[in-house]
Formats: sequence, C-alpha cells, structure tokens
Amino acid sequence: MNVPSFQERYEAMRREILEHPHVQGFLAQHADELNYDNVERNLPKLHEFISQSTECCGCDNTEHCTNYLKGFIPTLRVVRNSIEMDYVRCEQKIREEERRDVANMIASMHMPKDVLQATIHDLSIDDESRVAIAQKAAQFVKITKETGQLPAKGFYLYGKFGVGKSFVLGALANELASIKIRSVVVFVPEFLREMKNAIGDNTLNEKIDYIKKAPVLMLDDLGAETMTAWTRDEILGTIFHYRMAEQLPTFITSNFNYEELEHHLAQSQKGDIEVVKAGRIMERIKALTVPIEMRGKNRRM
Repeated sequence: MNVPSFQERYEAMRREILEHPHVQGFLAQHADELNYDNVERNLPKLHEFISQSTECCGCDNTEHCTNYLKGFIPTLRVVRNSIEMDYVRCEQKIREEERRDVANMIASMHMPKDVLQATIHDLSIDDESRVAIAQKAAQFVKITKETGQLPAKGFYLYGKFGVGKSFVLGALANELASIKIRSVVVFVPEFLREMKNAIGDNTLNEKIDYIKKAPVLMLDDLGAETMTAWTRDEILGTIFHYRMAEQLPTFITSNFNYEELEHHLAQSQKGDIEVVKAGRIMERIKALTVPIEMRGKNRRM
C-alpha cells in the first residue's frame, strides 16, 4: 500500500496552514515580531484557528454553531513573540445575551409570555388613542434616556376588554429593559389571591416590599379582582402610599375609568360601601398616574 509517511502528512498540513489567507495575513501583519521558530512552534494553534469559522456563521441559535466553543470565534494575537489564540463572542452570541439581559430586567407575576415579548414598534396603530399612547410611551423612555431619571408619573390606561392595554405594559417594560431599567409587571387579580396565601407561609411582607419598591411597577387589570377591605387597604393602599411618597413611576391598566374604579373600590364583600377609604386609594392613584383612554377593536375575538 502506498501510505504517505508521517513527514509527508506533516508537510501537507503545514502547507495548508501557512497558505491559509487568514494565517498569511496575520503573519504578514506581525512579521517583525515572529520568526521561523515562533511560527513552527505554534502550528497546532494555527491549525485549530483555521479549522473553525473565523466569522459568525449566521446560525439562528448558538446551539447550532459548528465551532469548538459554540457561539465563539477564534482570534490570533502575538504576546512576547509567541502566537496566542483567544475566543470572542460571535454576533449571534451577543444578540442572545442581550435578549437574555433584557428578559432579566423584567420580573413578571402571572403575566402571559406574549405580553412580555412585545415592543412599542409592535403596537397596532388603528386608532388615534393608540397613536397617542405609543407616542407617550416612547416619550417616557426618551426622557429617561436623556435625563437618566425616571419620570415620577406613569399612565392609567383604561378601556374596553381586549383593546391591548396589557400589551402596552409589556412593550414599555421591554423598552425600559433595553436601557437597563428594571420593571415588575403584575396581573392584579392573581397577585391579590397570592397575597392571601402568603399570610399562611409568612411571606406577605416580603412580597409586598418586592412590589412596592420596584423601580417601575406595572399593575395589569386593576378592578377585575373581587375587592375586600383587606386587599384594598392593606395591600393596594400600602403599595400606592409608598410609591407616591418615593415618587416611583407606576403604570396601571383597568376596564374602569377613575370614577368607575373608585366606585368598585368602595364595594366590599360584606356589602358595605366605604366611600372615604376608596377615595383615599384613588387620591394616591391619581397622584401616581396620568389617565389615558385606550380605544380600538377587541383583539381577542
């Protein structure tokens, strides 16, 4: 059998390495730092370098990357007359980590995934009110970027069922996450049910503190819950009072306008009408938010 000798195979591999365009370009760039012996000693590194893609392959997921380290591309440099190889993140890896960082800036309690993936650019503009809301949301983010400070007031979005109020919260949360502002997005009915359960496992105060101290708080579907004096005064009242005192931006969605929500808050399971206590909660909500009516077709039908 005519089997090439080890020396022949080595010479063939050596020629393949040294004739590779990227290697030739690197050696030409560092000709004054590298000599023959330097290059010969580092042939294994150069072989590892040319055996992989030196540019992002453009795959849709770094799990499909063909390089030795998924999501990383090799680069060469010279350190004290010796060739060193580093691995740096490819473009896809950077995009995936940026998306993960954005996701980590949004804490969600009982919110649907599609809501949390929304962006302002995705908002359907089919009504003047939706145009105004998109503009106000973009302005909120712009002010935060330019000043480095969050505006003290959020929005109170109210409108009929299914017009996309929750979607606006998710879009705004993602825009804020892109500039490293953390939001907590809460579906109110489930949250209040969870607070009742938290009494039994002694986590009530911890959970209320987590909500009330959020840099940006978004409360979805306020008014859809069955209201009790305890959830109104001890939970919502505590949260709103703290955020008003600390001037922390709060966003709320509801099917009710201010007047209708006040009427809802005045009702209790016992049938009592507590106008004064409901009015106290509403004063805090009005101090925290700007009311905006949202119109449009029902997207859930």
